[in-house]
Amino acid sequence: MTIGWRFDNTYSKLPNTFKEEVKPTPVNKPEIAIINYDLAKKLNLDFSKINSKDLAQIFSGNLLPDETKTIAQAYAGHQFGHFTMLGDGRAVLLGEHLVNKNDRFDIQFKGSGKTSFSRRGDGRAALGPMLREYMISEAIHALNIPTTRSLAVVKTGEEIVREELLQGAILTRVASSHIRVGTFQYIAAKQNIKDLKILVDYTIDRHYPEIKSSDNKILDLLNLVMDKQCQLVVNWMSVGFIHGVMNTDNMAISGETIDYGPCAFMDQYDPKTVFSSIDQFGRYSFENQPRITKWNLARFAECIVNLIDSDEDKAIKVVTETINNFEKIYENKWLNMMRNKLGLFGEDKNDKKLILDLLDWMKNNKADYTNTFCYLMKTNNTEDQIFEDKNFKKWQECWYKRLKINNTPEEKYFDLMRSINPNVIPRNHKVEEALKAANENNFEPFHNLLKVLKSPYNSNADLSEYQKPAPFTDEKYQTFCGT
Repeated sequence: MTIGWRFDNTYSKLPNTFKEEVKPTPVNKPEIAIINYDLAKKLNLDFSKINSKDLAQIFSGNLLPDETKTIAQAYAGHQFGHFTMLGDGRAVLLGEHLVNKNDRFDIQFKGSGKTSFSRRGDGRAALGPMLREYMISEAIHALNIPTTRSLAVVKTGEEIVREELLQGAILTRVASSHIRVGTFQYIAAKQNIKDLKILVDYTIDRHYPEIKSSDNKILDLLNLVMDKQCQLVVNWMSVGFIHGVMNTDNMAISGETIDYGPCAFMDQYDPKTVFSSIDQFGRYSFENQPRITKWNLARFAECIVNLIDSDEDKAIKVVTETINNFEKIYENKWLNMMRNKLGLFGEDKNDKKLILDLLDWMKNNKADYTNTFCYLMKTNNTEDQIFEDKNFKKWQECWYKRLKINNTPEEKYFDLMRSINPNVIPRNHKVEEALKAANENNFEPFHNLLKVLKSPYNSNADLSEYQKPAPFTDEKYQTFCGT
């Protein structure tokens, strides 16, 4: 094991309430599907002295690195609004890998077998969903959005039963931690104040050490988590990303995007867009993502409210006022983000109307969200007659007038736009093409798409193949959890 692992496992030292000690279930014939060498380099890992067979043994869990302390983490979650005690039902945390003194990363297997939290699940994962998480998480990272990342996908050589027999696979996920809102809910539900204080202190030590000595560190924690989650969802809205399953167990306290199940990117702009096969009522639609973020944060606040003040009424009042600041914080961040997308410097009282008018036009004309901004910043060579529409031309005149207010040189506002508006996103039909080919053991489309997605703001290459929306069809695109 000379590849450079440095495990220091603090979470496994927490009380037993927090976890179960468990090892990955061995698999028959592991085979590397993909390795993220760029991420490995950032983690100071060197795979050059180990062959692919041994790598497959490691990333399948058949051969564990020294100093790992494998556990399944306990957490709860409001899943589509309904509270459930959960936990890692198909994941095993190997431990925390140290890159240097301050950078600590969870290394976790997903699809590694049953744990005591598996309930009726088989603890396994299919190749398609694991490759989807690999691709989308790396695309989100390239878009400069905080996210867990993917280090490897290994085929297990076994079949798993879903609606049909599928190839089994294990994903290696890298995260700054896997502490979730649901982790706090699980511990709070146990009604052990000592364990709750341990979790709060651990979270602050790991993610927010700047507030360790604060007199109001619990309230500070709530404010910091709220600010990070608010910025995260603004980032999602910027690129048309729909998480799809924003349960409280899928909200990381670190502010990273976590769990890429029924996720996808929006083509035609429609705020009510839903891709998840299990979201029947649009709870996690594109437009609802900010509202659900606030709802999830309220559940987080409920867990820690009794630690804020011994006077319960006072604590509830303070927490309620804090959570109710969400809309104001979100609105400010969202407006600034949209100004950047349109190359607007400074502020003008009519900015919000200008932005909403564009979004209304996009919705009414079924315009492509990504390509509309590409058209405005002149990086999309695709001809589209939709932009000859008289209402769009009228809006464009208002935009030009707004740009002139600050006497900003054209190149300066284009630079701003090009820093935030991607030229390519993981188009759903291209993702499906790549996954279908990979399931048939042809990884070329997968690698080609991944290469393009690594440089989403690049405007020099010929990207027309990856910029086109999916061909029109009456069939609704759906994504699935994979469990």
